[in-house]
Amino acid sequence: MRYPIRKSAYPLPLIAALLFALVRTGTSTDPAPFRFAILGDRTGEAVPGVYEQAWRRAAAEQPAFAITAGDTIEGLHDTTASAEWQEAERILQSYKRSPIHLPIYLTPGNHDIWSAMSEQLFREHAAHPPHYSFDYRQAHFTILDNSRSEEFSAEEMAFLAQDLQTHAAQPVKFIFSHRPSWLIDVALQNPNFALHQLARQYGVRYVVAGHVHQLLRFELQGVTYLSMPSAGGHLRGSRAYADGWFFGHALVEVRGTAVDLHIEELKPPHGQGRVTAPMDWGAAGLLAR
Repeated sequence: MRYPIRKSAYPLPLIAALLFALVRTGTSTDPAPFRFAILGDRTGEAVPGVYEQAWRRAAAEQPAFAITAGDTIEGLHDTTASAEWQEAERILQSYKRSPIHLPIYLTPGNHDIWSAMSEQLFREHAAHPPHYSFDYRQAHFTILDNSRSEEFSAEEMAFLAQDLQTHAAQPVKFIFSHRPSWLIDVALQNPNFALHQLARQYGVRYVVAGHVHQLLRFELQGVTYLSMPSAGGHLRGSRAYADGWFFGHALVEVRGTAVDLHIEELKPPHGQGRVTAPMDWGAAGLLAR
């Protein structure tokens, strides 16, 4: 049996024009692009004034929110921790309040949590537990807690697995922790560790940490591992920019499923304002010197 061909109520040129417009502009359901900032360690023998300058620069770029890589206070002593959190809050509150309204997501560092009492203070000042996650438009962010261990505990891996499974539909994913507990494995290009296998399974794009105060970048099976430069903690090693020792922050722009990340060195007096991309760096510093 032959069925009659129904003619469209709209002329073909009009349909073609509409399709071309959709290709050029995207549909109304496409998520709007956004950007967020990443700041490294504030402490670990903090250099005065650096953290404040890093926040001023990051906030000036009007990100939707900011994530830290841990070590917000000097910590390690229960008797002084509360006062140190109050000092840190004086810096952060100026960005959380009107008119800036910048949400700030803290990652717990070893200078932030070292005891039951310090964990409670972190929960109060960060307004979330040591490990947690959140969505922003098409992106998902998982923050892990390895503040008291060089490795990710079984509990953290169970949390990560459940979290990534629950948010598997999100097309863009990031994992944050303070310590780069993945460092030796990715440096040796060993894919056989739990975090990487989960990252691969669920399409995580970036795994970000702090702690060492040095910019390092590794690629392993399509996952980018990034060690953030310091945002205030003292510089170690050679203290040379080309070796990854400098003060700065990262600005990340997400457009659809594309991620564009830039690392911005502080301007004088604490840097020269140089801007690079992750691909400019490797395991031993700048690739093009």
